[in-house]
Amino acid sequence: MGLLDGKRVLIFGVANDHSIAWGIAQALHREGAEIGFSSVESLIDKRVRPLAESLGSTFVEPCDVQRDEDIDRVFTRWGQTHDGLDVLVHALAFAKREDLTGRFIDTSRDGFALAQDVSAYSLVGLTRAALPHLRRGSSILTLTYYGAEKVVANYNVMGVAKASLEACVRYLAADLGPDGIRVNAISAGPVRTLAAAGIGGFKKMYSDFADVAPLRANITIEDVGRTAVYLASDLSSAVTGEVIYVDGGFSVLGVPTAD
Repeated sequence: MGLLDGKRVLIFGVANDHSIAWGIAQALHREGAEIGFSSVESLIDKRVRPLAESLGSTFVEPCDVQRDEDIDRVFTRWGQTHDGLDVLVHALAFAKREDLTGRFIDTSRDGFALAQDVSAYSLVGLTRAALPHLRRGSSILTLTYYGAEKVVANYNVMGVAKASLEACVRYLAADLGPDGIRVNAISAGPVRTLAAAGIGGFKKMYSDFADVAPLRANITIEDVGRTAVYLASDLSSAVTGEVIYVDGGFSVLGVPTAD
């Protein structure tokens, strides 16, 4: 028997088979969960649907999370095909490429608003729309990064958006806790994903990471997936409002050096 047998999961944000969200999907599926997917429309047929089919999933819906009507449509469709939702995974973030290099002070007003909307507010919008389908014991997961707490070169506006996201986790956890619904975030170390490729200097940061992280290894989507199983399952039934680090211990270091 799997830890998630009979659980229904809806994952927003799979882009390809290198996505952290895909690592989570595979891990939850291995533990018996039924997985549904939603992503941006341009990725659905070429990338997301084939991945969904490999897990036996038939629920694949496009969604622009900047449009409330799109979000409502996805959850209406979910309600037509599923009796409740046990796990909601929010793996969404976006910023303009030009805002992920150089100086943070040069972030444009519309670039700042865009990053906040897609990367942070979307968790609030998805959670509100999901609420009629959630039940006591349901779990909501999102993805953050250490750049929400400390300055990471070129992460810039995304760091600010992730800080906002982590605050949203805490406030949502307080709102939904009386209903027995948990909200948590996973803060993963650098992972080679499509999104990460847009961050200036990412390749060097990734290549140096294993030399300084206490566990001396890079982080994989499988590492994150295993922690997602914990947060999605009853093993974490008393955990909410938390940021769980999956970073090989990097976040505990003061002055990391290769020595």
